[in-house]
Parts: sequence; C-alpha cells; structure tokens
Amino acid sequence: MRHLKKGRKFGLKRGQRKSFLKVLVNNLISHEHIMTTEARAKEIRKITERYVTYGKKQNLAGMKLLLKYLPKKSAYKIYHDIAPRYAKRNGGYLRILKMASSRKNDGSKMAKIEFV
Repeated sequence: MRHLKKGRKFGLKRGQRKSFLKVLVNNLISHEHIMTTEARAKEIRKITERYVTYGKKQNLAGMKLLLKYLPKKSAYKIYHDIAPRYAKRNGGYLRILKMASSRKNDGSKMAKIEFV
C-alpha cells in the first residue's frame, strides 16, 4: 500500500527524477509557460510555487535558497521579475490548462502550465 507516500515516480530512480523535475522547472521559469503532460504539470506546480514564495520574501535568505535549487539565471529571474508580481497574492501563482488533444505517440493527456 502507498499510504503516506507522496509524489509521482515517473518510472525513474531518485536522482534521475530530481534532475528531470529540475529541468522542467527551469524551462517553466525561463519561458513562463510550457506544454507537458498533466502529471508532470501537477508535480512541477508544487515545486515552482514554493520557489516563488522564497523569492517573495525579498531577502538574502530567500535568494540563497533559490540559488541552492536553481541555476543562477532562473533564480535571478524569479527573485527580480516573477516574485514581485505576486507580492499581494497568497499562493496560486500557476495555472494548469488541460488540452483537448492528447499526445499522438502514447495518448497521454497534455496540459499547458503558465504563470497567472
């Protein structure tokens, strides 16, 4: 049974999964919207919203946390560009739009994830 086990595995081992999600989050931050599967979008939403909350604090500790988890360019973009937009918003920085068409290859449901 999977009681108290959170997160999706995506058929990957722990290190591969962490780097895979890190790349997805980095692409989302740099482009501000990406097309991916619904499961991936739901998984990276949790991570990205946490990073935006770190950036909203606008202090050195928040910046260091972002640099710990993200490449320098993405961390600066969250801290200086994205986080100030949501200064008066309490969470819910991302929107997941489910697409009507599924992926042609394997039929998985697609979604577009973007900043609100």
